[in-house]
Amino acid sequence: MNPSPKPPHQNAALPDFWDTRYRNGAIPWDGGGVPRELAAFVERQAALRRTLIPGCGSAYEARLLAEQGWPVTALDFSAAAAEAARATLGPHAHCVQQADFFDFLVAQPFGLIYERAFLCALPRKLWPAWGARVASLLEEGGLLAGYFFFSDEPKGPPFGIAPDALFDLLAPHFERTVDLPAADSIPAFRGRERWQVWRRKPMENR
Repeated sequence: MNPSPKPPHQNAALPDFWDTRYRNGAIPWDGGGVPRELAAFVERQAALRRTLIPGCGSAYEARLLAEQGWPVTALDFSAAAAEAARATLGPHAHCVQQADFFDFLVAQPFGLIYERAFLCALPRKLWPAWGARVASLLEEGGLLAGYFFFSDEPKGPPFGIAPDALFDLLAPHFERTVDLPAADSIPAFRGRERWQVWRRKPMENR
């Protein structure tokens, strides 16, 4: 006999799971600000990049980019998270879109996708679809930059990934250009998180 399916508020693949946590204030992944590696990365960019932040949560990073004139889309399928993001962004609240990462409509590819606590929020069965979707959303030469949570703990979220598994997901479409230990992790991820930058390969080299 197959086990009964989890109710929506216990299934991390559904918005209800995240709505419940935001409304109860149970959000240990919320760092309360912009991590230093991202701030340094933004300072080094020679030009503004059209940016997507999937699973944006409270969207502190989106506020940083919007205030500096970057065209940014802060995306979350949780109504409660989107509400928190709009509150953070204030006059830039129009940058928030409540939609599903896997099927929202895109007018043109992005130059940057910022990753922070999104991949590790996804059940592992969704990871291959995540890898393909990230590649499809980025322009050639575009960057996937952010924090990746490495752990062999079987339960989640957060769902940790092995370094080889992340490489297998991304190497068909990307080359890794930066891989550093994260110096500004939140307590839930400390010691198990790395800052990485992956560049989208040209079509002919994929």
